[in-house]
Amino acid sequence: MSAASDGPAGHDGEATMADVAQRAGVSVSTVSRTLRGLSSVSPKTRGRVEKAARELSFAVSRSASSLVTGKTRRVAVLTPHLDSWFLGAALSGVSAVLREADLDLLVYSVPDLAERTAFFDRLPARRNADALLVVSFDLTTEERARLDELGMPVIFVSQHAPGRPSVYIDDAEGARRGMRHLLNLGHRRIAFLQSSDDTGFSWSSQARLTGYRQALEEAGLPYDEELVHYPVVRRRRGIGEAVGHLLSLRHPPTAVFAESDEVAIEVISVLRAARIDVPGHMSVLGFDDHRLAEWLDLTTVAQPVVDIGRAAAELARSIIEDPDADPARHRVFPTRVIPRGSTAPAAAPTEGARREAGAARPHDI
Repeated sequence: MSAASDGPAGHDGEATMADVAQRAGVSVSTVSRTLRGLSSVSPKTRGRVEKAARELSFAVSRSASSLVTGKTRRVAVLTPHLDSWFLGAALSGVSAVLREADLDLLVYSVPDLAERTAFFDRLPARRNADALLVVSFDLTTEERARLDELGMPVIFVSQHAPGRPSVYIDDAEGARRGMRHLLNLGHRRIAFLQSSDDTGFSWSSQARLTGYRQALEEAGLPYDEELVHYPVVRRRRGIGEAVGHLLSLRHPPTAVFAESDEVAIEVISVLRAARIDVPGHMSVLGFDDHRLAEWLDLTTVAQPVVDIGRAAAELARSIIEDPDADPARHRVFPTRVIPRGSTAPAAAPTEGARREAGAARPHDI
């Protein structure tokens, strides 16, 4: 609760709150209220106390302050792992807001089943933070119930949790936008590649698949299970097998809608290794606007990941400051399609494909 001093100090050579009070000519309780930022201190008195604290190089430590205020001035983040571009971008937005608010960031990464089980058994965030952000984590019903026992605000990031504070996008609407782009280019056989792994990362798979199906229905096109391949493990071998499945169909798709840019980038790599021209013979659409998407000329459904992280941190800060506010506050961010060089008008369909699609009416937006 103290720091080294160049002026009068306590017995251990470090300035104390009493030293600051003596230099400023106020009581110790006034120093405490001032350094905690309470509004009950007049501007004139606040200035004297802050000047004395600076002269004595005094600062209140987080741990000591929490004993007085009951607040740690810290926000925790729970995430399945840290090796994803999406998670890194979201955390950069969270971190920026917390720095501005003089709040610390504490990250809990649980990349495997053992660490995940240990976290939910011990709930270490209970003692170490004022709020918890759950970022793209595919929680079980039991795990959600455990988080309710934390006794602190829990904000869900990049996922909609009904009745709970959430910051997210409308994944189904984003997928519909992407599909309309492909449909307007004349594509009628469009594959959808989902991703899954064992890390607990939530890719919003079901909502994006729902948007895919809704766009087909709007266009009067049938849903073909052969064109929906899942699970696709986020590794090159799994994606290669998925692409191989699509290319082995009697009537292969003319476009692939990948659930994420990371999958789309791998799809393009596999196709080009097989000497299949992108987008001449196969268009590829991603989702996210990964930092490499522009460099690789990938058409994508963009979401503002950094802004989502910032909004989640701002929501956490507002709930910490006003615990009695609406507990189910949420914010939904828009998506947009960014056309680039990985999509192009569909090539003329084969006679067999024309027969299969004969009953379908043209897509009209």
